[in-house]
Parts: sequence; structure tokens; C-alpha cells
Amino acid sequence: MKKHVASLTAKVCGHTLALLLSTASLSASDPATYIGLKPDEFMRNWLVLKSIPVSAEKSGEPAEEVQRKAFAEDLLKGQGGEPKARPRLGLKQTIGERKLEWTAVQSRSDVLDLNGDAEAGLTAFQAARLRGDTELARLLASQGAVTNAPLPSPDKLIEALFTHVITNGTPGAAVLVAQNGTVLFKKGYGLANLAQGIGFAPDTKSRIGSLTKQFTASAILKLQEQGKLNVQDKLAKYFPDFPRGDEVTLHQLLTHTSGIRSYTDKPGFMDKVTSPIQPDDLIKSFQNDAYDFDPGKKWHYDNSGYFLLGRIIEKVGGQSYGEFLRKNFFEPLGMTNTGVHHAGHTLEHEALGYQYGGATFTNALNWDMSWAGGAGALYSTVEDLFRWNEGVFGGKVLKAASLQAAWTPVATEENQGDDSGNGYGYGWSITHTRGAQEISHGGGLNGFSSFLLRLPRENFSVVVLANALPGAPGAEPGRLAHLVTEMYLGEKLDPLPIRQVNPAVSPTAFDVLAGRYDYGVGIMTVTKEGQHLYAQLAGQPRSEIFPKSDTEFFWKAVEAQVVFVKDKQGKVTKAVHHQGGQTINAPRLGDLKEAKVDPATYDAFVGKYDYGQGKAILTVSREGDRLFAQLTGQPKYEIFPQSPTKFFWKVVAAQIQFVKNDAGKITKAIHHQGGQTLEAPKIE
Repeated sequence: MKKHVASLTAKVCGHTLALLLSTASLSASDPATYIGLKPDEFMRNWLVLKSIPVSAEKSGEPAEEVQRKAFAEDLLKGQGGEPKARPRLGLKQTIGERKLEWTAVQSRSDVLDLNGDAEAGLTAFQAARLRGDTELARLLASQGAVTNAPLPSPDKLIEALFTHVITNGTPGAAVLVAQNGTVLFKKGYGLANLAQGIGFAPDTKSRIGSLTKQFTASAILKLQEQGKLNVQDKLAKYFPDFPRGDEVTLHQLLTHTSGIRSYTDKPGFMDKVTSPIQPDDLIKSFQNDAYDFDPGKKWHYDNSGYFLLGRIIEKVGGQSYGEFLRKNFFEPLGMTNTGVHHAGHTLEHEALGYQYGGATFTNALNWDMSWAGGAGALYSTVEDLFRWNEGVFGGKVLKAASLQAAWTPVATEENQGDDSGNGYGYGWSITHTRGAQEISHGGGLNGFSSFLLRLPRENFSVVVLANALPGAPGAEPGRLAHLVTEMYLGEKLDPLPIRQVNPAVSPTAFDVLAGRYDYGVGIMTVTKEGQHLYAQLAGQPRSEIFPKSDTEFFWKAVEAQVVFVKDKQGKVTKAVHHQGGQTINAPRLGDLKEAKVDPATYDAFVGKYDYGQGKAILTVSREGDRLFAQLTGQPKYEIFPQSPTKFFWKVVAAQIQFVKNDAGKITKAIHHQGGQTLEAPKIE
């Protein structure tokens, strides 16, 4: 069934504006397609972006002229424009000075009252208070918002949150909240098994992915406490044949600073993970890869390091990885529903993994967890992870000195000056949530995602496990865990900081900053448009960045800052990015100019190229006057001509050269990326 609807509307509320999009429509010009539309429920589900100041006056209604201007202005012009808006639940966008987030609102009719109470009885003023947005709270109060209404209970707010993002008949999640050793809330939502209609409960076993890393790190520290190893030991002590193993320490493996290339980043990796592999065979598959950087120089998330640590635990502990964890951690803490996941072993109350695509859920790729090892092979429940957190923070797992080491952010050659107290330790991330230290980690693999956090000062824990990745919009466990934290502690945590744009910075200073910067995981493109500067990392939305000085900028959409570094001649050489306690040194890339090439010549390049034993295939296709390339398991990206036969990606620092034989037929492609060269024969 199709209907033509106006998908973008606006309404002035005092001095604020709200953008609304019907969740059934995402385009102002195209017809919306409705699936399963029920009678009398048309346009009752909305995505709302609010509240946007439209007047500087402190009281009274904005003048009619001001309201007309607000309606006429494209408030998303810096991010593609309102007609191209593709909002999703939880997506953050910046308008003017405000960082906003698309939220879901239901109305009882096709008239949406933004001044009414939200689901669960939470008013806009209360939501602003819990979020720590004092500026918005003051604005709402000045417009007559009720400021003394009783706050709904956290239980009621959690129920409303989870029943909104996880609906009946879809993959599910479980959440547990605890403080001072007492469980405050625990419940499951949705289904652990769609085919059998089995619900997801607090005792449902679910794969936890990289949450495994804190168990691996704790096992290494336990062995150190037992005098059986030292974190300053060299990798060569345990793997004598590992290249440059005499340069790498266990400390660097624990902190993701070894420079060893992560095996999960290798082309074709996802094609193999459904079949079992022996641990030493997996190690051999990556040990001869070139290092991404010299040990200790940088931080880069690395599953290879934790897989190696899992094998070291077995070598030193004299037993399997799972058995060591069981005897030292699981049994003493009463974690009876946690262990290493093995294919073919039937678990009671086990969640199956799903993925969300379009508007439906399908079965996710089912890993054989022998590919994860110490990097991510465990399964658990929210109840057991609560027991784990209580044991760790109660001193029942490790000694104080070991915990201090585990929760100390690592220093590298590139972030020596970072004194924020944020970063990565041994298997845990250390950050701050509105002034409170947070020690946490997330996990994710096809079909499963997880998040476990602790605020030590508050003795507060939240754990969320889910059995869909990619999941439904808004159902990311990390997002849910932080929202739940604010439901309980929002009025006690520090308010959100109010960043100040430096008005003395002239937009002419932006000119030298525009360019491409290599972030490793992708390229950040910085562009100047008029009086504004924008940044876009490959695969992410473009966002405006705001000046603190001529070279220091910050995002309003995320907690991130970037410093552009100049040489003595005033030329920008790199960008230093700070976010979540991590520092990325991103060298500036040379400007690549597109060559003028007849698109008719693209047909010769169309086909498939073997990037790895027939399992990693690069598919090159032509669409009109544009050429695209897509590697197995990755998105399709446009490639741009540098010469008649050489092309480059804009999203990553990579080039491809198409090679002809004497007859003029394309026989192979030569791929250049990260200092490596790969020859890929054309197979179709």
C-alpha cells in the first residue's frame, strides 16, 4: 500500500522548533511504502528532533516574522538538507549550537502534541534534567513547563524504553541494573529463538563477543599474581618464531598497542568463520603479516593480540583457556551459566543470533567460536555478568595492584600528553560519564552484541545482552545501558558541558585545513562551505566542526575534538583526534585529482577479481558514468579515475591498477593499501 504524505513538518513551541518525520516515510519527494498498516493508525508513529531555539528572547512568544523564518529555513542544510533526511532512532544531528537526537514519539491520533507527556509519563523538562541538559531545562521552564511533576520510576522508564525498541516477535535483549550489590531491575524482552517463540530472559545464554577480553586480561593478571609470568615478558618467550616477537610485550598485547595486524581485518576473514580452526593454525595465518606500526607507538584495536593471550594462558596455566577461567573465576563467583562457546554443544536457554536488514530479521552468520578464542569466545547471561562485576569490583577476582594496572589508560608515543584519565587499560575501557568514572566494555559479532559498565564511585552496574547485530534501530546495548544509567542517576551526575565557539576565529583560517586525513579505519574528509567547516569520516554522516582556535575544533554531535598540526611553513601535516580517551594521529593525505576519462572505457574493468583463494572477491561494476568496487562482506564504494587504468577510493587510502595483456584485455588488478600490494587475477 502506498500513500503520498508530507514527511517533514515543523511546529513552533515557545522559542523552540521541532523537526518531525513520520517513521513510515523518509523522503519528502518519494511515496512512502507502508507494510502492515492498521486502520486508524496512520501517522501516529513519529521520529522527532527537538527542541531547536528560534529566538533569543527569554520569555514570550517569538514574533510572527521569526516563526515564519523558522518554518522557511532548511534546518538540516549543513547535513544534506531536509529533503534528503534519513533519520533513524538514536541518530544524532547538530543544528546551530545544539546537539540533538532523533527520538520516537507516539500519538493517540494523527495530531502530535509536543507539549504533552511522553510515554511512561516523562515530560520534556524531566527528560532534559535526566540528560543533564541544563540549558534546555531552563528554556523549557521559562516557557511554562511544569518543573515539579513527580518523576516516573526508573523501572517504568526502562520498561517503556525496551518495549519500544524491542517489539513482540523480534530478537530480544535482557537488562540488569544493580547498585551497592543489590539488583534493582532485571528483565528480558523479545525472543531468544524466533522459530520456536522462546523469550529472551535474564538467564538466557548469549555470546558476549569482546566482553571476553576482560576475562582474558584478568587471567593474565592472575597468572602474574601467581608468579608464572609478567606483563613485561616478550611475546618471543611464548612464541619464539613470531616475527619481531622480541619487540612486543604482553602489556602491549593487553592494551592494543603491539602493532600486530588484527586477523579480523584481513580480506576474506568473514568467509571462513563458520568452519572450525585450530588455534595455532589461526596464529600462523597472521603472524607473517606486516605490522601496522612499531610496537608501542599507537593504539589500534587488535583481536590478534587477545587471541595470542588466550593461547599464552593455556601454555602457562597448563590447561585449556575455558578450564582456567572456570576454576579461577566462574566457580568461585557462582557463574554457572558462563563458558567458552563450542559449536555443536547444546546449551539450555541459548539465544540464537539474528541480523536486521530493511524491515526484517534473518539468521545471522553463525561463527564457529574457535575463531574468537581469548578475543571473544565466551557466552554468559546478564545475571552471571552481574556476579562478575561484583566480584571484580569487590576485590574477589584480583588484587588491588592488578586492578589499578588494568584500569590505567595506556600511554603511547602519540598520546603522551593526554591527561584526560580516559583510554584503554587491560580489557576495559576507562571513560567518564558526566563527571563519573566509567569502566566498561562492549562486545559484538554477527548476531550478538553486549555491554557491561560500572560507575565505581556510585557502585552502579548495568549489563545489556542482545541477540541481533545489526540490530533494530535504537537497540544497541551500549546506548541502552547509558540511557538506563541516566534513568537512575541522571539528576545526580554532572550536567552536560556547554561548549563555546570562539567568535574571534575567522573562517579564512579554515582554507588550509580542508583536505583528506588518514584515520586508519577510513579517511576523514574536511571541507569548507561558506563560513563553515565540515568533517566526514568514511561511512558516517557529515557534521559541522566548530572552532576553539585557528587549529582546534570540536564536534557538537559527539564528544570529540581535533587539532590540526602545522609545520614551520604553516602547512597542515596531520590531524590529532581525541575521543573516548583515545588519540588518533591522522596524517594528511596528498590531494588526488580526478582524471578525465571516457566512462565508456569502464566496461573493460567490470568483473570479478580474486582477492584471496576465491573467498574474497572484489566485484567491479559500472553504473552510468560511475565505477564501483565491492569486496566480499563490505559495502560498495565508488572508485575514481587517477589515470585511464588507475583508480582510487575516497573512503580509504587505497588505489587499484587494472592491468592489460598484450591483446589489450584486462587480466588482473593490483591493489595498493597500507604499504602492501596485492595482485588479484580477474576471474570473470
